[in-house]
Amino acid sequence: MVNKFSEEKLKEIFLNLKIGIKALKTGMEFLESGVKKLEKKVLELTKEVKKVEIKVEKIEKEKEPEKIEILGKIYKRPLKEITFELSNKTLEKIYEKIHKEKPDLYTIPKRIEKRKLTKIEEEGILCTLCNLGPCEIIEDKEELKGICGLDASVVSAKNFARLVGEGTSLNLEHARKIAEIFKGIATEEIPLQIRDKRKLKLFAHSLGINLELPEEKILDEVAKKIFQMFSQQEGELILIQRAPQNLVEKWKKYKVIPRGIEREILELIYRTSMGVDHYYKNILLSAVRCSLSDGWGSSLIATELQDILFGTPKPVKSFVNIGEKVIFKDRVNVVVHGQDPMMADLLRKASLDSEIVELANKVGAKGINILGLCGTGNEILMRKGIPALGTFIHQEAVIATGAIEAIVLDGECVAPNIVQIANQFHTAIITTNPLSLIEGTIYVEFNKNYPLESAKEILKIAISKYKERKISEINIPDEAVEIVSGFSLEALMYIMGGRFRASLELLNENLINGKILGIAVITGGDHSGMKENVEIELTKELIANNVLVLTTGCSAIKLGMAGLLIQEAAKLAGEGLREVIEGIGCPPVLHMGSFVDNSRILLTLTEIINTGGLGKDICDLPIVVCIPQWISKKVISIGMYFSASGIQVVFGSDFPFIGSKKTTYFLFNEIEKYFGGAFRVASEASDFVSMVIDRIWQKRKELGIDKPKPRILYDMAMRRALDEKIYIPSIHKLGGLKRNDNNKN
Repeated sequence: MVNKFSEEKLKEIFLNLKIGIKALKTGMEFLESGVKKLEKKVLELTKEVKKVEIKVEKIEKEKEPEKIEILGKIYKRPLKEITFELSNKTLEKIYEKIHKEKPDLYTIPKRIEKRKLTKIEEEGILCTLCNLGPCEIIEDKEELKGICGLDASVVSAKNFARLVGEGTSLNLEHARKIAEIFKGIATEEIPLQIRDKRKLKLFAHSLGINLELPEEKILDEVAKKIFQMFSQQEGELILIQRAPQNLVEKWKKYKVIPRGIEREILELIYRTSMGVDHYYKNILLSAVRCSLSDGWGSSLIATELQDILFGTPKPVKSFVNIGEKVIFKDRVNVVVHGQDPMMADLLRKASLDSEIVELANKVGAKGINILGLCGTGNEILMRKGIPALGTFIHQEAVIATGAIEAIVLDGECVAPNIVQIANQFHTAIITTNPLSLIEGTIYVEFNKNYPLESAKEILKIAISKYKERKISEINIPDEAVEIVSGFSLEALMYIMGGRFRASLELLNENLINGKILGIAVITGGDHSGMKENVEIELTKELIANNVLVLTTGCSAIKLGMAGLLIQEAAKLAGEGLREVIEGIGCPPVLHMGSFVDNSRILLTLTEIINTGGLGKDICDLPIVVCIPQWISKKVISIGMYFSASGIQVVFGSDFPFIGSKKTTYFLFNEIEKYFGGAFRVASEASDFVSMVIDRIWQKRKELGIDKPKPRILYDMAMRRALDEKIYIPSIHKLGGLKRNDNNKN
């Protein structure tokens, strides 16, 4: 084959190609540079100068309100001694005996007798935010501002906001603990099963999770979403969308939608620290946002997860108060006290174990008897019908019966004085939460890999104490009272609508026609500063006026002790309310759970709105919340999120002392203009009743249901129009799910 090109010719061609490529490359670079310059010039020619609006706002010094339309002088300190009103005859009997037999033993009533209040001026408030003080501040006196210049409005707002923040943190930690158990079950780290799979799917649906996923994946996704809500730094809590849309829009308008639960608590503590936020209204709106992260965040998470893990409550008969029907002389009595239902559930299971039963029999006992106290008492009462012995102020008296082998503490609402009382008897005080230990107690670790073994270890300690009982010290007043509890939203819907058409339509119809005048929520703690009969008389008068009562927390146990949580109490109700509750077999006072279960009430009110005929927002409803007494700061957070959700909240005379007219006006008047709810204060039962009834009639008038309406005969066209507007409750929207027996296990 003959080569057409010589070697020199090939070199020349290659060189020319190389030069051409280089020139082409240079040309392309030049062209690209030119295009960029041209683009820049075009952009400069066509560019519109955008004006960025920077918000500049002068915060004017506000005048003090001339008139505050509330009952009592909330901004003045009531000068009174602490008293202990033993209107509960069970406590009277027990304390009388223990004080007589052990005169040197300091009980809660004795400590109150010996205690003197630090004298603060009638109008003064105390600021302890920095080391320059503490400063006693009196409104309108320049020389009595804080050393730094803080006035009463700022100090009072910070003090109140901190109560909200601390209360919210309690429910956050409760929710986190339950969420960790849920996560452990999801990852199979904790060998337990969930009880309510239907509720799991409903909750997952509200979190935007795909229900077509396998169950283990749904569990995992729910756990991730929950922990995300705890720690997220921006955006909105997804559970906020479960509130009525009109209410959500109000929250958006005033920028109080929580971003993340932990963030709102931390930010509130930061704002209320020395030298940070000095505008009372800004501080209080931050407290509103923090409280919403509780009611529509932590508490809602805790309630939903507890239902999923331990079963959604349904009506169950049981007992409350101390008595021989609940404390058995021939059994090992173990009381679970606190707020968390997990340990109580495990102890119940462990008490049936053959090994534990055999050990109990060996010491002469016929078995193990599990009982509840305070919040945990409410939780296991609602789900399992396990009797609740009492409230916060019953914990010493329970030990003094001389028949309790162990009190198991899971966290909150514990009076450390019970250790001193227990030392006078044979009772073991056992702590199970490493975050809440007490000197002089036994700590038993909750081993999440072997939870039942932890429960058995506790019961073994209790069994060993049975042998130390002294028959001469046993004092069990027979005061136990029968009650019906377990009224979750789901249970109410089944009771009122039937198994296949569960809804609150019956409730709405009877609110509209006036047979039920309105709804009152009675919640709160139990302490020595108010006569017990205020709550009881309030409830009796309300149901006599055809007001349906929903109750939670220690208040629920107290009302149960008064015999108001049984169907027979219908005889105390007004004619209209009695007709409705007798038709469905309910008491006039419905026990809806512990403190975190106030979130059930928020969802119930939302369901009433969605069912129709009673407005578009919670603030439209004829409802009032009453909090006659409180101990834990979580109750202040509860009151705040109820008012920020559009409900008037009436506290007893122990409402936190404010000491500022501006702050008082905001909490009692101005907040109502924003969200539809506000605070009020009453002292006597008659004051509470007047406020509740007046508010209910005000709301009925606004809804146009204050007068009977003429009967309308519907034709077919009108009936078709009604059918087109039928509301399908969320409980039915996941058709095809199998019904689950919550308490099967």
